[in-house]
Amino acid sequence: MSRLQHQIEVRVSRGETAFIPYIMAGDGGLSALRERLQFLEQAGATAVELGIPFSDPVADGPVIQEAGLRALAAGTTLRGVLEEVASFKEELSIPLVIMTYYNPVVQLELTTFAQLAEAAGIAGVIVPDVPLEESEELKAALNDVSIDLIQLVSLTSPAERIGRIAEASQGFVYAVTVNGITGTRQSLPDEVFTHLKALKAVSPVPVMAGFGVSLPEHIEQLGAVVDGVIVGSYVVDAFQKGAEDTILPLIGQALARKDRLAVNK
Repeated sequence: MSRLQHQIEVRVSRGETAFIPYIMAGDGGLSALRERLQFLEQAGATAVELGIPFSDPVADGPVIQEAGLRALAAGTTLRGVLEEVASFKEELSIPLVIMTYYNPVVQLELTTFAQLAEAAGIAGVIVPDVPLEESEELKAALNDVSIDLIQLVSLTSPAERIGRIAEASQGFVYAVTVNGITGTRQSLPDEVFTHLKALKAVSPVPVMAGFGVSLPEHIEQLGAVVDGVIVGSYVVDAFQKGAEDTILPLIGQALARKDRLAVNK
């Protein structure tokens, strides 16, 4: 079992909901990265997803797109992020997950990317524009240095494909809860819970739900069905506004013990 999967399963075994916040690396400058990661770790995050800015994102909503543009304007690169994290990795104990599009990885070169990620202590990688059928080369490079390649499952994936994606995923499987881009929202439709329960039934690794999760009640509802949640736009916006304390109620809800059999939908 990988370090990332173990960390999630430890939280679940305590009756908690695993909580992975997303931040855009380089938003506010790379010098802000250490402090933000330490804040999230001390607040109780299970792991942190580090977004790499990219000029042509396909899955990011306006909040994350704008954060990416700010990070690019500050000169942030994939290599720069990994080298910065490597400089203070010993100060962190929670796993870090890189979320990047494939173009920056190809520009860096697969082996170099994997080696830099290993040096930075990265536990997992998400590349949303690499489908399962085209992921073997990337997966091999990452697995050579014991880094998980995390797969995404969409709401529209048929049952047979859901099973194959879940089987191939490492660390956890990322369950996308909207048909579209990231962003905050007020409610979760019923079909999301049907989808998540079907995925959870076949997944050999923990299931983390993300896209649109932004309220404590979302975490309560999702935590009754899957292993944890990923919160992006809300966290990115909070840091941008200097209101990071507003993230604490979300983490507090995730840390609250629950009856995992009590399904809300």
